[in-house]
Amino acid sequence: MALAIRLSRGGRRNLPFYRVVVADTRAPRDGRYIERLGTYNPLLPQDNDNRVNLNTERVQYWLSQGAKPSERVAVFLGKAGLAPMPAHPQRPDKSKPKAKAQQRLIEKEEKRKAAEEAAAAAKEIPAETPAEVPGTEPTEVPPEKNEGE
Repeated sequence: MALAIRLSRGGRRNLPFYRVVVADTRAPRDGRYIERLGTYNPLLPQDNDNRVNLNTERVQYWLSQGAKPSERVAVFLGKAGLAPMPAHPQRPDKSKPKAKAQQRLIEKEEKRKAAEEAAAAAKEIPAETPAEVPGTEPTEVPPEKNEGE
């Protein structure tokens, strides 16, 4: 019998809660399992101690019996120091944006850079006073004549 240490989903819709279990690889994901080893609550912040709870003694026992952890559980075990941290697998290129979407992202980035450069150039040029504006000469008031002279 091949054993797997994997997640079994519980909770309701939009509020997931997982049990870390040892199960036969042929059993359904949320179905029959041999033993419950811990819990995982993805709704808690990553720095919260209660996000992942593991019974370390039982996990070590099942690993010694040949149980293989799933990809996600292997990361939990690596962070807990119970197993070596797994290498990050290569993901296929299917998840990357397609050609048109990549082109739009490039154009958007170019527009943002141009706007930043224009804003930087506007800050470098000092604000001109109305007297210094070319094409407008200050008007001079002619001296007043004394009528008595």
